[in-house]
Amino acid sequence: MKRYPPIVRDLPVMLHGGDYNPEQWLDRPEIIDEDFRLARLARVNTWSVGIFAWAALEPEEGRFEFGWLDRIMDRMAENNMKAVLATPSGAKPNWMAQKYPEIRRMTLQGIREAQQGRHNHCFTSPIYREKVRIINTKLAERYGRHPALGLWHLSNEYNGECHCPLCKQAFREWLRRKYGTLDRLNKAWWTAFWSHTYTSWDQIDWIDGTVHGLYLDWRRFVTEQTADFMRAEIEPLRRYSPGIPVTTNFMGTFLWLDYRRLARDLDVISWDNYPAYHDRPDTVDVAARVSFTHDLNRSLKGGRPFLMMESSPSATNWMAINKLLRPGIHRLKSLQAVAHGSDSVQYFQWRKGRGSCEKFHGAVVDHVGHEGTRVFSDVAQVGADLEKLADLVGATVPARVAIVYDWDNRWILGAVAGPPKKDGVSTLFEDFVQANYRALWRMGVPVDVIGSEDDFSRYDLVIAPMLYLVKDGVANRLATFVGNGGTLVGSFLSGIADENDLVFEGGWPGPLRQLFGVWAEEIDYLYDDEFNELVATAAGCELGLNRKYRLGRVCDLIHAEGAEVLARYGGDFYAGRPCVTVRREGRGRVFYLASFAQQEFFNDFYSLLVRKLGLRRALETDLPDGVSAQLRTDGAREWIFVMNFTNSAQSVSMPPGKWMDRLSGEIMEKTCVLDRYGVRVLESATRSP
Repeated sequence: MKRYPPIVRDLPVMLHGGDYNPEQWLDRPEIIDEDFRLARLARVNTWSVGIFAWAALEPEEGRFEFGWLDRIMDRMAENNMKAVLATPSGAKPNWMAQKYPEIRRMTLQGIREAQQGRHNHCFTSPIYREKVRIINTKLAERYGRHPALGLWHLSNEYNGECHCPLCKQAFREWLRRKYGTLDRLNKAWWTAFWSHTYTSWDQIDWIDGTVHGLYLDWRRFVTEQTADFMRAEIEPLRRYSPGIPVTTNFMGTFLWLDYRRLARDLDVISWDNYPAYHDRPDTVDVAARVSFTHDLNRSLKGGRPFLMMESSPSATNWMAINKLLRPGIHRLKSLQAVAHGSDSVQYFQWRKGRGSCEKFHGAVVDHVGHEGTRVFSDVAQVGADLEKLADLVGATVPARVAIVYDWDNRWILGAVAGPPKKDGVSTLFEDFVQANYRALWRMGVPVDVIGSEDDFSRYDLVIAPMLYLVKDGVANRLATFVGNGGTLVGSFLSGIADENDLVFEGGWPGPLRQLFGVWAEEIDYLYDDEFNELVATAAGCELGLNRKYRLGRVCDLIHAEGAEVLARYGGDFYAGRPCVTVRREGRGRVFYLASFAQQEFFNDFYSLLVRKLGLRRALETDLPDGVSAQLRTDGAREWIFVMNFTNSAQSVSMPPGKWMDRLSGEIMEKTCVLDRYGVRVLESATRSP
């Protein structure tokens, strides 16, 4: 492992700050003075500025007002703060929307949207792109070498799509480049079904969800068009401020954009983290899902540290029930991000506004306007913690396990008819991914979340849950990984179709059939209150699966074709059919899970694999339920985060040695005691200097 350089090159500490909107307070200079005083008290070293400030920067077309931003940037430099300076494209000014209606998005029904809200501009519009180029160029020319500039923040939470004539034509041109001829497109999309055959490119006008090839390509096009718009935003920034990194704030596992595609053009990954710890009774389940998302964002740039660009220090204002964070949770969720590879803790927002739709959203500075609040104290404590962890900056997570998680695979699994849906939505894929991940998370095994086109050779164990779409070359690369000694875990609903959702002929799992050594003949979907049973064979008992497990939701009826049967179904007409198999290939092994078992199965199964493969755990001890251990290292030093996501104190038995808590300075040996929602950052107290 290696240490990466600091994200902000002349600020080699953890970034601590948040979204600051001084343009809302320009008539109140005493408020801005107070903000700088409070920032010092909260141990804040960075603010994100300018994110939705276009109307303040260009109040009329061609008339620019940078004086207020000059003063903010200069004062930040004087206070040794760094600016995460944004381009303002996420919210266009009213004058622009009125004069140039083309820049407003159009709905699928052909209705031009009104000027309202935010994130409502057409990514294709030449006029909007030109307006963005002008403002970005002026920002880059003016601030590209300013001492306060630390990072460029592109727009805000790119999202949405437009169905205007410009976007439809751009989509047709994209399809022409991809397919070349309508004949190839018709075959790829299987358009003979329901007489959907296209005889002219102009007929591709309506995004028909019943034509899955069309649906998938539209989703890919929206990602590509967003990426192209983003690259246009980046160009003047890199031209006038070489060496200043560029990021944009992602939204976790946001479904409608393939973040792997956008990540290629960014220097740093950042994301906005709003976990519902306070809105749900199962804090542990929320913690595992948030940890997965942290790991996903870290993996988008091959393990480089990322930034938690936004989080709420208290409540949000957009959930169904907006409860307060309970004492200890803010610190815990902040350090949870650091544990998984974040080099920052940042907030939305710094100061609550007086009006509009986010006036009740959590903030460091409440409407009362002073530091004497519980939330401000919590933020200041996190700031102090981050200062103690400054030497951790640039360290990464040494993962030897990867979970495959493709966006287009998610898209199609939500669109196909067959898998169970509730209120039109299928959660099967996400839930199954989480079941696999949670088993490793609870043991403290570091995990990367990668795409099927990423490098498998870095890992000892690759888990490919529900790999429905198998792109060209993926099956061969997985076979090479296994042949070279890797362990692969696959599952039901894998190897079903190619990248256009054309079903593979010759039996499922298609190009993976030989590798897995099974033929999946049929799929049985179960009602919510209907279950089967997994019964281990003698071979499974030898492996360690020596109990019965409940199965639900989906049962793959498979035949073993060279694979060894480790467990069989216990009920229904397919009782006795294989349920879990393993096949040896070269120096590696391939497991196939034919059904969705209860969580205890995943816990037991991955405990066995972790032991047999000798996989590193953050802390070599059994952790209480709800306690997570995560590891960061620079190859020479290691920092172990031990976090309690339960509402009662927990005690962890420690491996031999002396350990120092970097946050409290406490030395411990046999036992690590964690308060309710407590966290410790451990480093060996016996490490040689």
